[in-house]
Amino acid sequence: MDQVLKEKLGRAQTIVLMGHVRPDGDCVGSVLALYLYLKKNEPSKNVTVCLEKPLEKFKYLSGFSEIVSDADAVQHPDLAIALDVSDKGRLGGFTALFDRAADQLNIDHHITNPHFAATTICDPSASSTCELLYTLLDAERIDAEIAAALYTGIVTDSGVFKYSSTSPRTMNIAADLIAKGIPFGEIIDGSFYRKTYVQNKIMGLALLNAVENADGTVIYAIISAEEQARMETVHADLDGISEQLRLTVGVKCAVLCSEMEPGSWKLSLRSLEPIDVAAIAMMYGGGGHVRAAGCTIVGKRPEEIMEEVVRAAEAQMHV
Repeated sequence: MDQVLKEKLGRAQTIVLMGHVRPDGDCVGSVLALYLYLKKNEPSKNVTVCLEKPLEKFKYLSGFSEIVSDADAVQHPDLAIALDVSDKGRLGGFTALFDRAADQLNIDHHITNPHFAATTICDPSASSTCELLYTLLDAERIDAEIAAALYTGIVTDSGVFKYSSTSPRTMNIAADLIAKGIPFGEIIDGSFYRKTYVQNKIMGLALLNAVENADGTVIYAIISAEEQARMETVHADLDGISEQLRLTVGVKCAVLCSEMEPGSWKLSLRSLEPIDVAAIAMMYGGGGHVRAAGCTIVGKRPEEIMEEVVRAAEAQMHV
């Protein structure tokens, strides 16, 4: 086990694990993987997972039913570990719980991470927080349940091993996890590809709404709260749309601009070389990765937002 993690755990009896708002596969996977690992290998520790309710598609993961969504479930933990959290604001309603902890650790892989915790372990070269977490744990103590959680995070954040963050280390770790006997094909389908009827409908609407810039290198779609309500979707149903837009021939930068509440617009950005979408997201107080990033913008019309984003992307291509 990594020495920093080992020392932190050694001094703590009450531990709370948490992730970011609207938890994705890497967030849920890394939090539950560490939870299962500690339950198996540190049974004397009092460990609680505090996380905003994840999508039901991840319920195949062991420990899913033990997730607590009450920020007051633990009052003053000895140690709070935030996983896959790129900045403190992403803790949402669990920020106060994180602050109340006697000690803090942040395990993350986002290049924009400002090291907000008392101690941060961050590796932007990792495809996912789950990949980084694997390197911090004792591989021989990882069983099939832990492996399934880690594999979920790696698969979702690497785009099933196709994003540029995928490395030989990523593939070697994935092979080690498969060797634990996990149902890797079902995990890939369930966590990444499978869509509900409603999710397919809202994706179809986004594709119909899509707009390209003059030379077809930037594409975006705007989806209003009214449209989401009409199709009876929740915001999580929009997952994967920006990636589908990115697959359009000739596109270097794809953006989904979706209304979360009146006047508040969430951008989900995906790109190919040479576009750094993390830099674009940071213009609006967001962040993420070079090829995948996001931010929230309040007080502007969506058309105005997209004009700015298109100009920023085009500027990067003409440097």
